[in-house]
Amino acid sequence: MSTIAVVGVGLAGVRAGEALRAQGHDGRLVMIGEEAVEPYDRPPLSKQVLLGTYEACDIALTDTASRAELDAEWLLGTRATAFDPVTRHLTLSDGQSLHAEGVVIATGARARALSGVPELDSVHTLRTLDDARRLRDDLSRPGRVAVVGGGFIGAEVASAARALGHEVTIVEFEQMPLLRQLGSAAGVLRRLHTDHGVALVTGVSVTGLVGRDRVQAVSLSDGRSLPADVVVVGIGAVPNTEWLAGSGVALDNGVLTDEWCRTTVPGVVAAGDVAAYRCRGGRRLRIEHWTNARDMPATAARSLLATLRGEDPVEQPAHDPLPYVWSDQYDSHLQIAGRPDADDALELVSGSFDSGFVAVYRRDGAVTGVLAVDSPKEFGRLRRELRGTWATR
Repeated sequence: MSTIAVVGVGLAGVRAGEALRAQGHDGRLVMIGEEAVEPYDRPPLSKQVLLGTYEACDIALTDTASRAELDAEWLLGTRATAFDPVTRHLTLSDGQSLHAEGVVIATGARARALSGVPELDSVHTLRTLDDARRLRDDLSRPGRVAVVGGGFIGAEVASAARALGHEVTIVEFEQMPLLRQLGSAAGVLRRLHTDHGVALVTGVSVTGLVGRDRVQAVSLSDGRSLPADVVVVGIGAVPNTEWLAGSGVALDNGVLTDEWCRTTVPGVVAAGDVAAYRCRGGRRLRIEHWTNARDMPATAARSLLATLRGEDPVEQPAHDPLPYVWSDQYDSHLQIAGRPDADDALELVSGSFDSGFVAVYRRDGAVTGVLAVDSPKEFGRLRRELRGTWATR
């Protein structure tokens, strides 16, 4: 009876375990999670959890019934520290050594911290439930909030902090928040923030933090000092791959996989935020979006089980999804599908950029993405149309 270890029990890890069982694995299944809490969903951390409308029970990925059905061994509060591809042994932080014929790497990513700055109270990143709880505690008191980074996490935190009544400033290196994600549509989101009273400081970087024990200000590259009682850093994420050093698993800004989620070590697959997979045309992508973490494990599980049976997973469908992400900011619901480049042309389909709308991105006449704000029905139609052409490109 073969043993399969799933390393990481976020969304990708839990879905991998479920897919392995659904696809026929009836052997030992071990779920290894670094956090000493039951698996939970991360998107609400920057929204409902910060606002206090959700607690841990509201974002749980499993319950008693689903865990019983999965019939797995759960090693929570434990992380993998090494993997030997010859002996097939995982070394764990509690001193255990676990032999596994198959391994799913789903260790995700951690929030990137500011480098070269002092450690001060009330400076936060947001990646875990504990992070959200600590930040929520700080936001329960009046104060000025500086959000470093205007990506999705930064924009959502700014929205939540503003809803809680704080004076909020976003500091963004680019000329507009979400410029790299939304391209020419970023101006629409810029207005969304300013219309809700959030100040934007763009085209500058953070050079330091000011304070003795607790943060008091943020130093900027243009020489200004921005007063702040709370600082939230949202400048991207770093894949959790250090434990794989010397394992033979190829790494480059994540775990390198082929289209079937296979790594360079047979019997080892990867899924979710940690996986840099090869897609059509040989391009590599590491997608840190919920839908990718939900969907990729099915391919990873299928490939792993085929390999353990001595079969070739290439006969099965590859992982090449239509990327999709959503974001709730203030009272607006943003949705984007596809893979548009920053310089793709934006064409309004319906509505108005001043309110709810749907637009498409075009490159050389072809639609490369769909963007909508508060227009879910029309977005759904165009997303389905784009998905229909995605596989033929």
